[in-house]
Amino acid sequence: MTSSPVSAVSPFFDLKATHNPTRWFLPLHEGLCVGPPGRSFMFGGIGMAAAVTAMERTCERPVIWATAQYLSYARPPSVVDFDVRVAAAGRSTSQARVVAHVGGTEILTVNAALGSRSEEAPRQWASPPPVPPPQECPETERWRDDSEDLHARLEVRIAHGAHDRRTREGPSADGRLVLWVRSREGHALDSGMLAIMADHVPSALGTALGRNAGGNSLDNTLRIIQIVETPWVLCDISIVGMARGLAHGAMRLFSQDGRLLASASQSLIVRLRDEGATA
Repeated sequence: MTSSPVSAVSPFFDLKATHNPTRWFLPLHEGLCVGPPGRSFMFGGIGMAAAVTAMERTCERPVIWATAQYLSYARPPSVVDFDVRVAAAGRSTSQARVVAHVGGTEILTVNAALGSRSEEAPRQWASPPPVPPPQECPETERWRDDSEDLHARLEVRIAHGAHDRRTREGPSADGRLVLWVRSREGHALDSGMLAIMADHVPSALGTALGRNAGGNSLDNTLRIIQIVETPWVLCDISIVGMARGLAHGAMRLFSQDGRLLASASQSLIVRLRDEGATA
């Protein structure tokens, strides 16, 4: 069952309206952040999700694609402002951008197209990989089990690949990691939730290298095909190449019954944590 064209403000994060119809704001707390205690910062997917939601509510149209450029960090308990500018509004599509900032510090910029055309039966040519169902897959290892950060709010299960220290046995032959993901709090899927899940592309870097490695996202592009009701989302992630200390990855997101929801891609600054060095 397909959702309504414009998603409601996601209950996963408390994006607030202002008297200005093109400005929104998001109070940060640990449940929207990642990172070590005392140095946590807003998860990039949360920034993208909030920007996408702000544009959808401002334009009253669903996002088709959005691309974020990450510029700086926002740390709790700060408040992030999201200023929407609608650059063009046509009969069926709009072009818009968001600048997210804390005070005078720009955190990220998001450009997007929004809209829809005549309703036709969805078609897809991409297929989900053959993997076990979520209940047969192990949960991922969290860095800190006592933390109430964003990772504590998402249930992530490994369907293919070696996501953590327990399962790595050297570099991956295909650079691929397949994850089942859902909200532990039972939030319905919307464009914001897709943006949060799509920001797990860096999770595959350690799998690809067979090392304790990660990456800082330089960008994040999300292309939404459709939003449907689904208990779990299957995230098929591939690191496609790495050079000059930079890696590039892509993701396809499927519903539990195999419908293509979205595709995503990122470029990353490679971080080799086990050596305390930058690749």
